Amino acid sequence: MDLSNAWLLPTWAFALPIAAAIPLGWWMWRVLDVPPGRDGRGLDAVPRAMRRVLIGREPARSDWKAYAFALLAFNAMLFALSFLLLSLQPHLPLNPDAKGPMSGDLVFNTVCSFVTNTNLQHYSGEQSLSYFSQLGVIAWLQFVTPASGLCVMLAAIRGLRGDEHLGDFYLDLARILCLVFVPMSLVVAVLLVACGVPMTFEGAAMARTLEGGEQVIARGPVAAEVAIKQLGTNGGGYFGPNSTHPFENPSPWSNMIEMVSILLLPMGTIALFGFMLRDGRHAGVVFGVMLTILVGGATFAILAEVEPNAATAGLAIEPGPNMEGKEVRIGPVGGATWAAFTTATSNGSVSAMHDSLNPLAGMVPMGMMMLNVVFSGIGAGFLNMVSYIIVAVFLAGLMVGRTPEYLGKKLEAKEVKLAMLAILLHPLLICGGSALFAATSWGRETVNNPGPHGFSEIVYEFSSAAANNGSGFEGLGDNTPPWNIATGIVLLLGRFPAMIFPLAIAGFLSQKRRVPQTSGTLRTSTLTFAVMLLGTVILVGALAFLPTVVLGPVADHLSTFPPLPTP
Repeated sequence: MDLSNAWLLPTWAFALPIAAAIPLGWWMWRVLDVPPGRDGRGLDAVPRAMRRVLIGREPARSDWKAYAFALLAFNAMLFALSFLLLSLQPHLPLNPDAKGPMSGDLVFNTVCSFVTNTNLQHYSGEQSLSYFSQLGVIAWLQFVTPASGLCVMLAAIRGLRGDEHLGDFYLDLARILCLVFVPMSLVVAVLLVACGVPMTFEGAAMARTLEGGEQVIARGPVAAEVAIKQLGTNGGGYFGPNSTHPFENPSPWSNMIEMVSILLLPMGTIALFGFMLRDGRHAGVVFGVMLTILVGGATFAILAEVEPNAATAGLAIEPGPNMEGKEVRIGPVGGATWAAFTTATSNGSVSAMHDSLNPLAGMVPMGMMMLNVVFSGIGAGFLNMVSYIIVAVFLAGLMVGRTPEYLGKKLEAKEVKLAMLAILLHPLLICGGSALFAATSWGRETVNNPGPHGFSEIVYEFSSAAANNGSGFEGLGDNTPPWNIATGIVLLLGRFPAMIFPLAIAGFLSQKRRVPQTSGTLRTSTLTFAVMLLGTVILVGALAFLPTVVLGPVADHLSTFPPLPTP
């Protein structure tokens, strides 16, 4: 396979969203962070009117506790309504192919997955869901759940800059939906239809094969769901094979549009942070740390994936890159790049089967989810990074013997404890769940491969659930009651505490007075702080996950080498 031009795809896939980050961040700042004198005017009239009709009162002036309560109440309502609609699927409209009911444990897992902006799928959408379920439940949740994450990010930034009140959750939600998500999704959906992605409410098509038989071809309102699945870092595919399916990703143009869409809003939210805080240099440091990890991971994955598959060693074939589990039209470079993008951003869509990646290439998406701070979900990546920033500032304070400060506010024990809780909960969910399922028949009997690769399948599933990602090593038979219930619980615990702890930190800091900068103040807009922050992320990640990674993908890689000759 000719790979001479293969690096053009990742180059453009990085360059386009990076170029769009600042303009998009500026637009979100103007329409989402509305000062009191401009609220309800111009474009803001629509979301404010929507909020007034639905809630029936003027916007709230919330502290962090009230904002967190509104978040949890809204998501509890989403959970109950979505569970009811999926359970009643056979009796609801827009079901031309007569899709039947899903099992109770699968409904629980699906609702947990989509309410948490994860889209972990233990089912194939075209086989299990009606058009009503795809649009009225799945696509709807793909709009409102990433919007919830961005709402919390907005509130946290307001707290960090010292606002007395953190805003109104429902007004923030309406602004995000009306002025960001819906317009952007409409544009991307139209572009995808132009590329050949189906958008229809007709039932499955019947085709006659060359042998004279009949073939059922699933279709439906695909473009609408694919647009928001990528922009909203959702990743849940209309079809089981996700973006490897030719109806979800039919051409090189659709491939580029979808790859750019994965990074667009996560990168734009970091620029939004700089505009809201009026500190572009600090936002640039955070952006640079995230980008450094992503570029390094993507490069490593590509270099590992262009190596031959170990299964072909010794065969009388021309050596070449690993093409197992790849679309020929996408190839190993495109598949590896997408794997890094989708796990760095908590997106979870795939253009290659991650279970078929070479072991070291598969370690990259697993590592991205374990770190869970590389742009990550919309708003969620920033919130995760806030905890690491607090810890980095605290460590720097210990090294120089000063009380740590962040954005001119003194950090006390409660802020550092909350940051550490947010960071340590993530490896606890991944390692604890993996240990339980690796030691019992719940996991051992569902893996598709023995040894280190089977262990990697289990670890990847819990990493995907805890990081609200949704991708998987799909050799795993995960549609069982133990997997559905366990990952459902991990999905909920991996989402909401990680949002509320940083929100509480911002709420506490908003009540403190600013202290003047001195020569001993650690400035968060310098290269020194960037190195400190990057080192903190890597160090904590290594301490938490290095043994797990060694037992999984590293051991899997070493097992591909021929045994040493006996003396």
